[in-house]
Amino acid sequence: MPNLTFDGTAKQYGTVDSATLITESSYFVGANLNIVNTAPRPDGKMVGAQAVALKVSGDRSAFYNYKIIVFQDTLCDDRGNHFFKDCHIRGTVDFIFGSGTSLYLNSEIFVEGDPEGDLEIAVITAQARESSSEDTSYSFVHGRITGTAKDVFLGRAWKSSPRVVYSYTEMDEIVHPGGWSSNRQPERAE
Repeated sequence: MPNLTFDGTAKQYGTVDSATLITESSYFVGANLNIVNTAPRPDGKMVGAQAVALKVSGDRSAFYNYKIIVFQDTLCDDRGNHFFKDCHIRGTVDFIFGSGTSLYLNSEIFVEGDPEGDLEIAVITAQARESSSEDTSYSFVHGRITGTAKDVFLGRAWKSSPRVVYSYTEMDEIVHPGGWSSNRQPERAE
């Protein structure tokens, strides 16, 4: 598969604009591509070290057999309806985030461990729904969660009403027994 790489960081471009690939048009369809942001791994001390591999803002976009890889903030599922099939998405913290309405079918979520121990938490999603009246969510169906991290949260309450569903998803023992992080906000623990 071809590789598309970039080394931009949030410090240089802002988080969402540090992406290796940004799709803003509706009806974008892509297949068989590795998208990698090669920015240095954040060390927990350098502000703005995180980077994005893919930012999707167009409506009705589809991605088939993609590998989307970076350490933190991997996929900005920004807004619109999106479909991901047979993809491999790799990261550590909030690595699928935004206000998109997306279906992830037959996809592997790989949570990287932090050998340096600089990051205090490993979280897959940070879905940004603000209220229960918004029709946004992430659905993971017939996928698999694997990796080298420990005590991984399936998501965190970044905004007030996030909605993330995992159906028929195999989860390795890396997933935290509580499943969900309230992001240190007890009112969001439900």
